[in-house]
Amino acid sequence: KWGSRIGVGLVLLAGLIAAVWLIWAIGFQAVIASVTRAGIGGLALLCLFSLLVFALLAAAWFYLLPPAQRRSLPQFLLGRMVRDSIAEISPFSPVGGMVAAARLMILDGMDAGYAAASVAADATTETMAQVAFLAFGVALALAHFRPQPNAGPLIGAMEAALVLAIPGIALLIALQKKGADLAERIAGRFFPQSREGSSFRIAIHDLYDAPGRLAASAALHLAAWIGAGIRIFIAFRLVGAPISLADAIALEALLCTLRSVAAFVPAGVGVQEAGYAMLAPLFGIPAEMGLAVSLLKRAWEIVIGVPSLIYWQSVESRKAWAP
Repeated sequence: KWGSRIGVGLVLLAGLIAAVWLIWAIGFQAVIASVTRAGIGGLALLCLFSLLVFALLAAAWFYLLPPAQRRSLPQFLLGRMVRDSIAEISPFSPVGGMVAAARLMILDGMDAGYAAASVAADATTETMAQVAFLAFGVALALAHFRPQPNAGPLIGAMEAALVLAIPGIALLIALQKKGADLAERIAGRFFPQSREGSSFRIAIHDLYDAPGRLAASAALHLAAWIGAGIRIFIAFRLVGAPISLADAIALEALLCTLRSVAAFVPAGVGVQEAGYAMLAPLFGIPAEMGLAVSLLKRAWEIVIGVPSLIYWQSVESRKAWAP
């Protein structure tokens, strides 16, 4: 237990050192000048747009479930914000965010088996949509990079990631369905209430045996991914970067793939900063503006994430102190 905590701490420290070094190497004043150009009004605009993206993510989770298991849409919105906030601004892994989101839905009255199964299935439909988003980004990037010399390795890496992702999703679904017994025992450790409601096995099969709901969830997730690309376009424009919407979406698709590969790094510290600093010049944007957008992204994640985490802790505290 202590060994894993020390490992997480070391990875987080390495990411922080890498992020600080990048800002120092590129130029502190240039990066801060770009961030300042966006201003408080720009940050507020990005936060409002982020809430729209969260609404799409909440709807994707909502429509994945059968009608009898759905709670109010605002509750799904809060659960999704807590899930992402734990993953983005805390040292916990994305799995910790999924557990917290499922617990919130259980405390709101959802069947525990469906709560646990739905966060797993929702992560799968989100990954399915991410593959489509990556394919869209690769198509846009190919048009941009083909004329550039030495673009072959990058294009090859993008195509390889896309090809490997498709069987990876099929394997993930198969493991969730075939390994339902193991998953049910794991869910029982996190959610003791799951022994009182539907089993994880029944719930996961019910979710995956409904292609219409799966398609609706994946489509809404794809809309959210595209929304994230538009948000990055707005962020680059706010810092003064002359980037097109197509290039911004392509850049975000590549960055999301990089973050997914480095999911073991807490909050992607260092990975996100390095990703924007390396990818931005490929699209004709100075590295300092890429870093500025990364810092803006951290800022709107904190503005939205801190109240979300406070809400989560208040709910858990009320549960802990309830008679």
